[in-house]
Amino acid sequence: EMNVVGKKNLDPKIGLPLTERTMANHLQEAGYRTGLIGKWHLGTSEKFHPMSRGFDEFYGFLHEGHFYYPPPYRGAVTRLRENEPPYDDDNPLMRGRDVVEEKTYLTDALGREASSFIDRNREKPFFLYLAFNAIHSPMQAPVSLMGEFEGLRGEQRRLFAAMTRSMDNATGRVLDTLRAQGIEQDTLVCFLSDNGGPTAELTSSNYPLRGGKGQLFEGGIRVPFACQWKGRIAPGRVSDDPVSALDLLPTALSAAGLAMPRNLDGVNLMPHLDDRSRPVERGSMFWRDGQNLAMRRGQWKVVKQRTNDFQLFDWASDPAEANDLSTARPDTKKQLVAELEATNSEMAAPLWA
Repeated sequence: EMNVVGKKNLDPKIGLPLTERTMANHLQEAGYRTGLIGKWHLGTSEKFHPMSRGFDEFYGFLHEGHFYYPPPYRGAVTRLRENEPPYDDDNPLMRGRDVVEEKTYLTDALGREASSFIDRNREKPFFLYLAFNAIHSPMQAPVSLMGEFEGLRGEQRRLFAAMTRSMDNATGRVLDTLRAQGIEQDTLVCFLSDNGGPTAELTSSNYPLRGGKGQLFEGGIRVPFACQWKGRIAPGRVSDDPVSALDLLPTALSAAGLAMPRNLDGVNLMPHLDDRSRPVERGSMFWRDGQNLAMRRGQWKVVKQRTNDFQLFDWASDPAEANDLSTARPDTKKQLVAELEATNSEMAAPLWA
């Protein structure tokens, strides 16, 4: 097998298994125009390419990260970590299956491409997955935005703020496009982050939550999640019910009036979005990331971080996960760990390290 763009340092057999159907597959088959703008990171060979996985259009890159300007990074403030990985080494920007050159700051370019997709498809049902690589290393922001944050201490913090502002601006441009095309009332928009902030690197704070990216404490798994559907969902509401990115697929299928496949791990959120008094109907929530394990049921959560023992927390009253209740509530811990281990035993073995 060959990688689409000749990637030398990746196994071309690694990618989202072909046995899995993406949200784009479901909606494309139902007549939706489907587009991916931004980061893919689910395989670099042809069989894993987004346009082989249900997307009609693709503008972005296939691997992990990407610089925001092409070398020599004119117009940018750049701050690299020691031994920064070569994100762009054989990881070019692509339109469809063709390599393209992009001179616009990448976050702005992704917003531009998303707006263009909406403009071109406003007359038909569409599904757009806009996967910003902001705010992800390498740390790089337009010089033009840095001046807005002179009051912040430290260049690293100002850089992080400027990258955030750029993503805010690009998101706003997309929402403005929906409004300008007269389809804002008829469009479900969901915005969420992929993980909690990596605090040491990016100056981000998950306070008052414990931990960050790569951990299963709340600081690593609890993220912003906002939805808008102006013609259907009442504005200004906040929900305390735990939800998950896994809920996006069943929610989108419900919103589109499509049949729900069996064995989906997520929950359809539409009844809760329509009527906040209706709770999100779900059982336990389970996480596994390498040696890290966690399960949440009701107010209780058990966490095993790497080689440490399981800890028990009442996340409802202790969101900072500061008080391990293993000794005080041994039966609760035992029951939850048993449920976690039973669930974990049903999981497929990792396909790669």
